[in-house]
Amino acid sequence: MERIISEDVYKTALERIEELLPLVSDNTPIYDRKAIELKIMSDIVIEYEEHHFPIGKTSLADVVKMRLEQEAMSQRDFAKKLGISPSRVSEYLTGKSEPTLKIARNISKILNIEPAIVLGI
Repeated sequence: MERIISEDVYKTALERIEELLPLVSDNTPIYDRKAIELKIMSDIVIEYEEHHFPIGKTSLADVVKMRLEQEAMSQRDFAKKLGISPSRVSEYLTGKSEPTLKIARNISKILNIEPAIVLGI
């Protein structure tokens, strides 16, 4: 049976986590009461957030756009590095077309994106 955590419990857990964080470090034994309580409060927050704020799967296009922005690389420059036309890159970024395996590998290497993300795994 699924447990439903209320917003009040969630907020209380967040407050308690803030109080516990300065008291627990990486060197605190796992059997310490404060470490145990921090773990329980964290589990409550995680469960609430997974239920109320689910993160959907990010598309390859979104990841590529983000990485292009982070690298300050234009679509035209990216296309040159991939050895394809800028219009083909545009098709990938709008979802009109999927890259071939060879191009997917190059996208992964050029933008330093995990291959599993590029392959949609």
